[in-house]
Amino acid sequence: MKKALIGFGCVLLVAGALAWLNRASILTHLVLRQVAADHYPVADYHPVDWQQGPQSAASPAADRPPNIVFILLDDLGINDLSTFGGGVAGGRVPTPNIDKLATGGALFSQAYAGTGTCAPSRAMLMTGRYPTRTGFEFTPTPPGMGRVISTIGNGMDRGALPELDFNRDAAEASIDFDDMGLPGSEVTVAEILKEQDYHTVHIGKWHLGRSEETRPTAQGFDESLLMHSLLYLPEDHPDTVNAKLDFDPIDQFLWARGQYAASFNMGEPFEPGGYLTDWWTDESLRVIEANKHRPFFLYLAHWGVHTPLQATREDYEAVGEIEPHSLRVYAAMLRALDRSVGRIVDKLEQEGLSENTLIVLTSDNGGAGYIGLPEINAPYRGWKITLFEGGIRVPMFVKWPARIPAGTVVDEPVAHIDVMPTLAAAADAELPEGVAIDGQNMLPAAMGTGNISHPDDALFWQSGYYQVVRAGDWKLQVDGRQNKYWLFDLAADPTEQINLADLRTDKLAELQALLAAHHEDAVAPLYPYTMENTIPIDITGAQIAGPDEEYVWWPN
Repeated sequence: MKKALIGFGCVLLVAGALAWLNRASILTHLVLRQVAADHYPVADYHPVDWQQGPQSAASPAADRPPNIVFILLDDLGINDLSTFGGGVAGGRVPTPNIDKLATGGALFSQAYAGTGTCAPSRAMLMTGRYPTRTGFEFTPTPPGMGRVISTIGNGMDRGALPELDFNRDAAEASIDFDDMGLPGSEVTVAEILKEQDYHTVHIGKWHLGRSEETRPTAQGFDESLLMHSLLYLPEDHPDTVNAKLDFDPIDQFLWARGQYAASFNMGEPFEPGGYLTDWWTDESLRVIEANKHRPFFLYLAHWGVHTPLQATREDYEAVGEIEPHSLRVYAAMLRALDRSVGRIVDKLEQEGLSENTLIVLTSDNGGAGYIGLPEINAPYRGWKITLFEGGIRVPMFVKWPARIPAGTVVDEPVAHIDVMPTLAAAADAELPEGVAIDGQNMLPAAMGTGNISHPDDALFWQSGYYQVVRAGDWKLQVDGRQNKYWLFDLAADPTEQINLADLRTDKLAELQALLAAHHEDAVAPLYPYTMENTIPIDITGAQIAGPDEEYVWWPN
């Protein structure tokens, strides 16, 4: 009788669990159906009508200001590149074109993103200023994204992690998504270069607003081919291979909300002309061709390797048998990015522009743990949406054959705030008057003629109450919600394994004082954060957190 009762109890327990899972699944399905209902009309493909520059050169390319090509990758893990001795899928898919770019100029061995998420990093790249000055602190999210992610995420098994917090009142009181952008009062690198008679072109992701004040063409770009939605190709396209991540609420939102769409100069959305990575590269080559007789600034902001994971069938077959399926698709996406870089470099050489063209390549932040691939940021801890090294360590390569010796390695720490003043210096442009610029010119270090000197030898990162400073080789992370401190000596412990906060209280106090001074006159964020998420540091989103798992709270 006792065994029967125990058996009956187990049946009830299993039945209850299945019923709960079924309710969660039904709720997820209903929420995602509602999100998908927000789709808008997309016109058929039509060619982009780029402006045509002079048909002949007034002076040789070597005598003009340098052309500037800025290539920004998205969510690239530092270990995805064979440049650093690793490479995706255990090095089975190398990145020879990016590697060649890195060795052809200056490689910055300690380069950092502006923060652990995309949009604030992009704002710092454009302005050279911290969020404490611009107020651009949180990544804009489309309507309903926070609610959907928190609803789906809290319906999943998060193990010992606390639930996500979604602030409905803050979301309803916030500004429109299109207005969540870089204020028009900010001066971008595109505006500076345009004043120097550069023709300025943006291709790809923007994520700094779509309003009249914040769109690319209001922020210094003569032309803009914008990523208008989220898919690289239609989900059912015969030439695409998809990898959906059922364990990730962000991925589920992107697939439900995503469409295959672009827009030119903020016109009506239309279907792109191919797989986004390749099509944007095609259009970049057309821009180079159209402007080869005048100085130009091309900002190519790739979507790869951000989710949703979609590769061309050709790339998927070319990378070979790799498991799991998601890693194979990811590797194929990286192959397309490497091909893009190679094609752009080749085009510059074909047009006789290579010697006097400055190329910068970096990523907006580190690789994302929510895609479930454990090695992408190795050997560093943490992911995108954390400020551990894995979330903010990025490649930074600067190639300018006319001025920067090949094979240069710079070991001084640099960050995204340094890109804008570097590009301005390359164009012999003055920085804007009356505007405090936090970044430093990297060219003297790249050319071997000087150093990079940040005030107090310090770099700063933040997202709300999660704040970080690196001063010299010491790095302090403060999670204000947990009231937790991580203090690391990066010279001895570059992968942040040994927390010295309790042992080196002198250094803790010193770095706390730097953080306090950095925020002393900080402007308020342009809009509030609406969701707080717990991000595990050492496991991916495909794993279940145990009771001792370390995590950070990330407000956005």
